[in-house]
Amino acid sequence: MQKMSPAGLRSFLFAPGNQSRKVEKVFQCSADAVILDLEDAVALAQKEVARAAVVTAIQRPRQARGYVRINGVESKFWIGDLEAVVGPRLDGVVLPKTETAEQLRAVDARISQMERRVRLKEGSIEVMPIVETARGIENAAAIAGASARVRRLSFGGGDYTNDLDLIWSADEQELAYARAKLTHGSRLAGLEPPVDTVVLQVKDTARFRQSALNGRRMGFQGKLCIHPDQVAVCHDVFTPSAEEIAQARAIIAAFAAAEAQGSAAIQLDGYFVDYPIVYKAQRVLALAERVGLANVE
Repeated sequence: MQKMSPAGLRSFLFAPGNQSRKVEKVFQCSADAVILDLEDAVALAQKEVARAAVVTAIQRPRQARGYVRINGVESKFWIGDLEAVVGPRLDGVVLPKTETAEQLRAVDARISQMERRVRLKEGSIEVMPIVETARGIENAAAIAGASARVRRLSFGGGDYTNDLDLIWSADEQELAYARAKLTHGSRLAGLEPPVDTVVLQVKDTARFRQSALNGRRMGFQGKLCIHPDQVAVCHDVFTPSAEEIAQARAIIAAFAAAEAQGSAAIQLDGYFVDYPIVYKAQRVLALAERVGLANVE
């Protein structure tokens, strides 16, 4: 049977790069990945100063993966950002407002220069684009396939709704088209599932959970978070439950027994099972293993 690979990273927690107290604490918040921000969360006068603090934080011992969101290629800061942050222990760069494959290739080329300068293996640093404009959404497939550094796309709902002057409602129906473009573009390029948008209502746990469920239903693997309290909810939504793990095991076991008898279509507890259903069950178990739930009964 086909082997499905896990996606794995569920939560990406932002912290402003120029706020040392938050930077020091953010790696202790149990997120799968941390994004130290040099873009929207940092005032213009602080952008160059923030680089040093971000580099220091990335070098410290940590459990979570460490990313830096640089300023977009339309700004005067992005090259300086890369020159400052590319180095050992940086896992990836987050590129905001990505709209074209050409932008991504320009960043890729510049990172390659920096990697050679600091004697890193070329291609070792990821780039995670944030797609957050109408133009970017329409170019999602091209962006997804533009660089081998890209393992997953991410979605920025705030800039997207601003760009199109949409009303960002609690049910998020207005985001469905963009989410579909990102999941389809990712699949066509062979990437991991994308990472869903932030939720701006940091105290509204119910709204965050609903948004996470919306993204999960649309094929996203995790979510951008802007407050530590959102991490646990994010993990709850994007982690297979004990019931889902048990069902996946039952599907795989029953199908393997049927397949050994020459059958590739069975019913299990009134549910039709064929190869696509088995592949989805494999994906559930792969993710469970990735997040340490392989032995859940």
